[in-house]
Amino acid sequence: MDIALITGASRGLGLALAQALADRGHGLAIDARGSEALEEARAALAPKTAVTAIAGDVADPRHREELVAAATRMGRLRVLVNNASVLGPSPQPALADYPLDVLESVYRINVLAPLGLIQLALPALAPDGVVVNITSDAAVEDYPGWGGYGSAKAALDQLTNVLAAERPDLRVYSADPGDMRTQMHQEAFPGEDISDRPRPEASVPGLLRLIAADLPSGRYRVRDLHRSEAAA
Repeated sequence: MDIALITGASRGLGLALAQALADRGHGLAIDARGSEALEEARAALAPKTAVTAIAGDVADPRHREELVAAATRMGRLRVLVNNASVLGPSPQPALADYPLDVLESVYRINVLAPLGLIQLALPALAPDGVVVNITSDAAVEDYPGWGGYGSAKAALDQLTNVLAAERPDLRVYSADPGDMRTQMHQEAFPGEDISDRPRPEASVPGLLRLIAADLPSGRYRVRDLHRSEAAA
């Protein structure tokens, strides 16, 4: 069985992608920080496919080791999706006022943890393996107040670029899902109505195309992928 390891899969985009991959026959190794929500996700996915769910923080090296070990025990690790991330303070401060200890934590979770998981997973990835790092338009746009999260995602984008150059045998993607109606997006806009944002499921078809097709490594806006495929 092909296995997909997805971080931050108890809700939002991670859970929506896990459900779609389960429907397509992938086994799943998933994690999240909240054990209760993760167990609910596992229970919803278990009727569809084999699932291993491990609660923990991706910034913890031991947790990352547990995740990769669990995925490789299940079968052939083919897909790694670094979806887990943190926004930082809410409301987000200007860079002039950004607490450096908090910024360090944002980088540890949004940049160093994905790289740490990739380093552990690379020896186990199948020859047709796929690495998907979930990024954001805040990585390339100069939105005021997004300096912490945005710069961390920009660093993740560059890690993705270099890994793709170093490992041409794999497909390595930065995937921008766009605005979504998620808890993190609500935290970014406290007190605002975000019901006009698309649900995370709107970004899943584009992610599935990255995973299933043979597109070159690179950075993609996943909803554009879905629109171009639908128009073809």
